[in-house]
Amino acid sequence: MTDGLEKVEVEASNTGELLDALAKDYPALVPVIEAGVSIAIDGRIIATGLMEPLRPDQEIYLMQRLKGG
Repeated sequence: MTDGLEKVEVEASNTGELLDALAKDYPALVPVIEAGVSIAIDGRIIATGLMEPLRPDQEIYLMQRLKGG
């Protein structure tokens, strides 16, 4: 979904901008983002929504949400 890249960089000041920038730069991610992702920043899962501030030195992971029962 990222043209084979394991790491990508985008400019964003919060988690909402991050998702928007990823969708713009990597359109194949749009269905995954729209289906729902969890965001981990420096190993901490973010539960505060899309306004979590970001710094350039942070490592961020997106994880697809698991569905089922």
